[in-house]
Amino acid sequence: MTTTDPAVVDKSPLRIAIVGAGGVGGWYAGELALAGHDVAILARGDHLEAMRRDGLELRSADGSRRAHPRVAARVDELGNPELVIVAVKAYSMREIAPAVALLAKGGSAILPLLNGVDAADRLVELGVPKESLIGGLTVISAAKVAPGVIERRSAFQRIVMGALGGSFGAPDAWAPRLARFAAALRSANIETTISARIEVDLWNKLAFLATLAAACGMSRAPVGAVRTAPLGALLLERCVREIVAVAEARGVPMGADAADRTLAGIAALPTEMRPSLLLDLERGGQTEIDVLSGAIARMGREHGIPTPVHDTALAAIGRV
Repeated sequence: MTTTDPAVVDKSPLRIAIVGAGGVGGWYAGELALAGHDVAILARGDHLEAMRRDGLELRSADGSRRAHPRVAARVDELGNPELVIVAVKAYSMREIAPAVALLAKGGSAILPLLNGVDAADRLVELGVPKESLIGGLTVISAAKVAPGVIERRSAFQRIVMGALGGSFGAPDAWAPRLARFAAALRSANIETTISARIEVDLWNKLAFLATLAAACGMSRAPVGAVRTAPLGALLLERCVREIVAVAEARGVPMGADAADRTLAGIAALPTEMRPSLLLDLERGGQTEIDVLSGAIARMGREHGIPTPVHDTALAAIGRV
């Protein structure tokens, strides 16, 4: 990944809308509001009422802080943001797409921080103009623990973004806007990288996350129990190598050491780490298996690549 900020960057307060008021969206809304940016967050129900009444409480190992982003119940209350961060679960994309499309058509740049590698494609299919989209991913563990209360459980909060290739706009044209967005995020203590190969970064995250989701989801166990189970290490390796094989078939240059790098990262995780998909299963809620193992299974079939582990994960978890 390379940073491509120009020498002179506009660091004035940024107008930002957050679509998705849960852990990730709520945390970044609070951090950006505390840094002095004009932040509006789209919410509903008890969460909306709590934020309107008391603001947004951010809890972490460093203590508790209270932010006061503007809170909107409707898209027309978000104003005219320069940047829209989309931070919903993948299965909620269809519900929020009309609001995102309306903002994009008004000139906003759209930064989806969703799991999977095809969030931009899916948003385009749902009516969001492709020229408005930036590729993006985040690495953070955060959750809404009560109405108006977000807890960050990781020591890190990181965003990677970059101009998408192919038919998605002209990368050079995005440089000044990306630099301004990155400056705003960094001002809120969010580690931010502008990547020249965001598609590869998205696949690297998918290899890590989809492997954990499939293995821990099928096992109904945290990563430590999977690693030490009979054949657990083999399960993890097969999960990763299926993803890398599909990426190679699609021409994604992940690198010869991609599988080994991913497995090393999984080996370094704390024993009790539970991926978000496992937490969703334990709560009895919907999961994102369709954009994780489901995507690998579908793309594998398109390219004639066998993906038996991810096929099994989709069959076992997708029916829950």
